[in-house]
Amino acid sequence: MAGPRLSRRGAGAEDYWPGFVDALATLLLVVVFLLSLFIAAQFTLGRALSDRDAELSRLNTRLSDLANMLALEQDKNNSAQERIALLLVTLEKKNTEVDTLNAALAGAQEASLGIQTALDEEKEISQQARDEIVTLNAQIAALNAQLAQLNAALEAAELLDKKQKTQIVNLGKRLNAALAQKVSELARYKSEFFGRLLEVLGDREGVRVVGDRFVFETDVLFASGSAELNPDGEQSLAQIAAAIISVSEEIPADVAWVIRVDGHTDSIPIRTGYASNWELSAARAISVVKFFIRAGVPPKRLVAAGFGQFHPIDRGRSVQALARNRRIELKMDAR
Repeated sequence: MAGPRLSRRGAGAEDYWPGFVDALATLLLVVVFLLSLFIAAQFTLGRALSDRDAELSRLNTRLSDLANMLALEQDKNNSAQERIALLLVTLEKKNTEVDTLNAALAGAQEASLGIQTALDEEKEISQQARDEIVTLNAQIAALNAQLAQLNAALEAAELLDKKQKTQIVNLGKRLNAALAQKVSELARYKSEFFGRLLEVLGDREGVRVVGDRFVFETDVLFASGSAELNPDGEQSLAQIAAAIISVSEEIPADVAWVIRVDGHTDSIPIRTGYASNWELSAARAISVVKFFIRAGVPPKRLVAAGFGQFHPIDRGRSVQALARNRRIELKMDAR
């Protein structure tokens, strides 16, 4: 009886081995699939970060160009001020010379009167006295001519000074007017954009207006700890994208504007998926920007930024306060 039982147990052990091999092969395929997903996620995140760096570089270049233009205008203003100062110094010197010549002319005139009186008193005028009179008259004429030249130079300097001051004032007025016009245009379109979004969103739950920004609680758009938009969030953002496209078609091309998408989280440290709340907030802002692009919004009119937990709107620690701090903010701003 012992012999048959041993034979059946050996046959059962041989039946388990193929199933064990199949299980190991299946586990190996699952591991390879998970590694492939991890590599694809790393590649997507790298491309997103590269796009953000390129946009930041372009904005820095724009700021540098504006700073150079401002420095050029300041250099022109400084040059004009230096020329005005030089003209004022020249004018002061000319005034001093005019005063000196006036004093000399007065002295010469007094001498001439004295000579004329002496000549009248004397009956006989010598040739030497006549020569002195002629010389004095010539000197007076020369002094008068110099005085006329100095007066002409003074008038020319004053006229040039007035023209330069007028040019500086006009340049400042034109710059201020241009800046005011651009700011006014952008403010008008910001108001129109604000009104369009108010019409679209209405009294929708999870959406608030804070100042000049629209605030979406991320619980409406994303699952906890995730940067992937849910269907309800995509439906809300689709209406906003349509409003952005409608307003952008009415804004002139020379008005520099963007829609800024800011991501914010609460202060609770994240434990899955992302290294920190900062990465999660940036990823959520980028997800919204990518959805807008897919919906037809021009990419050059969009900016994504992540602020993490560092700009809360509610300092409390309650569940409601933390939910208010987890948000996406939309704002039209100057580029």
